Amino acid sequence: MSIGTCGRAFPTPCVHEHACVRCALLRPDPDQRSRIEEFRDNLIARIAEAEREGRLGEVEGLKVSLIGAHDKRAQVDALVKRQSIAVELGMPGVRQPAGTTEARRAKP
Repeated sequence: MSIGTCGRAFPTPCVHEHACVRCALLRPDPDQRSRIEEFRDNLIARIAEAEREGRLGEVEGLKVSLIGAHDKRAQVDALVKRQSIAVELGMPGVRQPAGTTEARRAKP
């Protein structure tokens, strides 16, 4: 579901079976926020259907994924907020070379 970058080492097995929205190692891409919302909306509909049909085991699994979708959306929002804050770094000062002074440099 390509909604970000996976932080796990490439050759290691995925314990979530590629259910990335549940994984703490997924770093969501802010550009994919709308896909995360679509996924969340789909999960809500699937939970309602599973509850109507009495598939309680499926409901529990979908709720775990829904919590993950909310978490990924919150991560994206926090990242966007951090990136939008300007940080004043100030103006760097000019250092004098070691052993020189203004008076020495003024003499011809």
